[in-house]
Amino acid sequence: MRTNIGTLAVVTLALLVFAWFSRDLPWTAWRIAGMAIAIPAFLLFATARVQLGGAFSARAKATTLVTRGIYSRIRNPIYVFGGLTIAGFMIWAHRPWLLLIFVVLLPLQIYRSRKEERVLREKFGEAYDEYKRKTWF
Repeated sequence: MRTNIGTLAVVTLALLVFAWFSRDLPWTAWRIAGMAIAIPAFLLFATARVQLGGAFSARAKATTLVTRGIYSRIRNPIYVFGGLTIAGFMIWAHRPWLLLIFVVLLPLQIYRSRKEERVLREKFGEAYDEYKRKTWF
């Protein structure tokens, strides 16, 4: 739990610094659209990270099958909402061409999710298969 709070504190501090340095920028349609995507996506990303708790790992390993909260609908919400947060900031910066990064990012995230899926299936078997049937990505 301490890791979750520490991670959240660091990210919150980074967002506050970002907000401070961008406070005088004009609010264009691009910036409004970008924030309309990035803010809710980041909040859902942070919620998913907290809900994952001690099961979080940078490498694929299976300690707990988390099926509550956001994980009851989406198997990989950190990937989904992390990607949307990044996309929102790219739009906010009025650099939509940077969305081409997703040409690389999406296959990598799919690869990582499949690797995690194999590890979870080995550990939890039928329980994971049932969970997978009820959720998206």
